Amino acid sequence: MVFSTLSSKSASAAWRVALGALLLAIHALVAPHAAFADGIRPVSAKVGSGPDGYLLDAEFDIRFSPRLEEAVNRGVALFFVVEFELSKPRWYWFDEKPVQLSRTYKITYTPLLRQYRLSAGSAYQNFTRFEDVVGALARVRGWPVADSGALRRQGDYQAAIRMRLDTTQLPKPFQLNAVASSDWNLASDWYRWTVNP
Repeated sequence: MVFSTLSSKSASAAWRVALGALLLAIHALVAPHAAFADGIRPVSAKVGSGPDGYLLDAEFDIRFSPRLEEAVNRGVALFFVVEFELSKPRWYWFDEKPVQLSRTYKITYTPLLRQYRLSAGSAYQNFTRFEDVVGALARVRGWPVADSGALRRQGDYQAAIRMRLDTTQLPKPFQLNAVASSDWNLASDWYRWTVNP
């Protein structure tokens, strides 16, 4: 009788150890994906040559927190800045930077029409679902970044792109909130790659 009690205790302990190991393995698999819950992450980017110059295509993975989505639905306009630069490394001096550009996108919501709007300058698109406007923001297509003669020097150029929420264009109360809350600090790391014109 004592023997069966000891074996059931050891079996119970073995099950707990096995369960703990299983939970640890699941956490290790899920953790890299959970680490990017809200924010902006560059996925891909390329510069191609066209008849009038060089065009940029890029894609980002953008995930809004529920607080940011709620702010848009309550009428707060969000401004996102995409920054791009092209540099030529030089061993004898600072890198040459023939191209440094930025483009600002604005997301707004009109409750009366129940429409989201994504605008860049005078161009805009309307959407009925929030997911669709975020999807459009995540894709940069055919952005002219350099004239055909801008990259005259032989060899490789280093390209870099990033996207960030411009908190300086938020209403003042939200600017104060952005300092204290990570929900408002959306910015990707620089995505870098080599361009050979």
